[in-house]
Amino acid sequence: MRARQDAPAHRRRLASILAPFVGGCAGIQSTFSAFGTEAESTRALTLGMTIAGVLIVAGVAALVVHAIRSPPGRLDHRGGMRVILWLGGIGPVALLTVLLLLSLPTMRSLRAEPGGLVIAVDGEQFWWRVRYAVTPERIVESANEIRLPAGRAVTFELASADVIHSFWIPGLAGKMDMIPGRSNTLVVHATRAGRFRGACAEFCGLSHARMAIDVVVLEAPEFDRWLAEAQRPAPDAPDAGRDLFGAYGCDGCHAIRGHFAGSTIGPDLTHVGSRKSLGAGASAMTRDAVARFIRDSSSLKPGSRMPAFPKMPPDDADRIAAYLMDRR
Repeated sequence: MRARQDAPAHRRRLASILAPFVGGCAGIQSTFSAFGTEAESTRALTLGMTIAGVLIVAGVAALVVHAIRSPPGRLDHRGGMRVILWLGGIGPVALLTVLLLLSLPTMRSLRAEPGGLVIAVDGEQFWWRVRYAVTPERIVESANEIRLPAGRAVTFELASADVIHSFWIPGLAGKMDMIPGRSNTLVVHATRAGRFRGACAEFCGLSHARMAIDVVVLEAPEFDRWLAEAQRPAPDAPDAGRDLFGAYGCDGCHAIRGHFAGSTIGPDLTHVGSRKSLGAGASAMTRDAVARFIRDSSSLKPGSRMPAFPKMPPDDADRIAAYLMDRR
C-alpha cells in the first residue's frame, strides 16, 4: 500500500528532473523547432542518428540477454566468431556508410540567389546592428530584430565591432562566429512564417546572456511591404518627447530618420516602437521599461555602454519613452 502511495511522488521527482531537458526541445529558440532548410536537415540527421544509436544499444542488450540465457554448450567458438564478424565488422561498416551517405547532402552550403537580399549583422556589446541592403546605395538600418521573407534565400554578412560574438538562430541554421576585422557569410532559407529568437553563443562580456535577437519571418509579399515601409523616415510632427530627446543629447548616439541625423554609435531608433523587445531581449518593449532604460540602462542590462541620466526627472524620461514608442 505504501509503495502505491510513494509512486506518484517518484513520478513527480522524475518529471522535475526531466522537465528542464524536455523544455529545451521546443519553443522559439530550439533546434527542434526548425524553420530553416539547414536546421530542418540537421534535425532529420540528428533524429536518424539517435534512432540508429537506440537500435544498436537494443541489439547489444538483446545479444547479452541471449548469451546469459543460453544453455551451457550452446555457444561455441565458431558461433562467437560469426557474431564478431557481423556485429563487430560488417554491421558497423554498413551502418556508418548509410549515415555518411545521409549526412553528405546536409554538409552542402546553401547558395545565394543572384540579386537576393543581403543583410549585414554586426555584433556589439551587447546588441545587434542590422542593415538591409535594399540597393548598394540605399541601406535600411535596424537593431536587435531581423525580418526575413519565407521561401527566399537571404545572405547574412556577419562582423563584429569589438570582441568575438557568435551568431546563432537555432531553428534557422548553425552558429557562425563574428570576428573583429573579418566578415563571414551565411546563407539561410526560411521555410515558414512566425516569430523566433536567436542569441549570441560566444561569451562576450557582462551582458552576454542578455544579447538575444528577435527573428520575424514574413510571407514574401508581406515582407516586401514591410521593407518598403521601413525605408520611409519617421513622420514629422511636433512632440514634447522629441524636443527632450534632442535637449538631452540622445541624438549624439542614436539616429531617427526624418527627425535626427544622429550618429551610428548606438542603435537606430527610427522604428523602435515596432520591436518586440528592448535592449536585445533585456525586457519587453513597454513605455515603463523604455523610461527606466533611458535613466539607467545598466539596471536592465549590466555593462551597457549607454550613459545613465540619474538626475533626469521621471516625467522627462516618460515623455521621451512615449515619443520613441510612437516610432513604429
